[in-house]
Amino acid sequence: MTVDPRALQPSRFIQSDDPAIVAFAHEAAAGATDRLDAAIRLYYAVRDAVIYDPYVRFNAPETYSAAHVLAKGSGFCIPKAALLTACARAMGIPARIGFADVRNHLATPKLLEKNGGDVFRWHAFAEIMAEDAWVKATPAFNLALCEKFGVHPLEWDGKNDSVFHPFDKQDRRHMEYVAQHGSFWDVPYDEITETYRRHCPLLMTDDPWDKGADFAAEAKAPG
Repeated sequence: MTVDPRALQPSRFIQSDDPAIVAFAHEAAAGATDRLDAAIRLYYAVRDAVIYDPYVRFNAPETYSAAHVLAKGSGFCIPKAALLTACARAMGIPARIGFADVRNHLATPKLLEKNGGDVFRWHAFAEIMAEDAWVKATPAFNLALCEKFGVHPLEWDGKNDSVFHPFDKQDRRHMEYVAQHGSFWDVPYDEITETYRRHCPLLMTDDPWDKGADFAAEAKAPG
């Protein structure tokens, strides 16, 4: 299969040549026996080393950046997917980023209010060619957060798509994929932010969250 060269090149938000990303990728993949093994190690490193936190500035370009989310140590699904994509490219593994709209049944009241409902637009995941096909990998929710929410953590074997489960551990509704946006070589920042301005205007202010807001502290499984 011919691979588009952009699958291996750095871009504005997927900075696979950033020294910190290169170092993180090499450390995470250390000891890997082959490309598949390396990709799997990268997935778990990004999933759990970077804490999922959607209480971010959605109107700031750096919020969507792989380099920024690695430096900060936390962020939401788009920069985490960008980081996994960047790490794969840094290791010579073809990667791109994909997007879908999802209906999230487990979110904090504040997140639902600012988002304007339970449909979260432009949810991101990585698509990695660890062997000979594109495979989806969703590194958004770190293990500790999954345990707190009572949802199944997403595993990834590099051969099968890893996407959000429709139900949580108690068989309550968790995630529904309601629309697919396709695959991209970089984060389509302008398209994403235009959608947010149109559908989620409360997210696009300089500080949409109350002072001291803490997603991890507010997150809990409904019961």
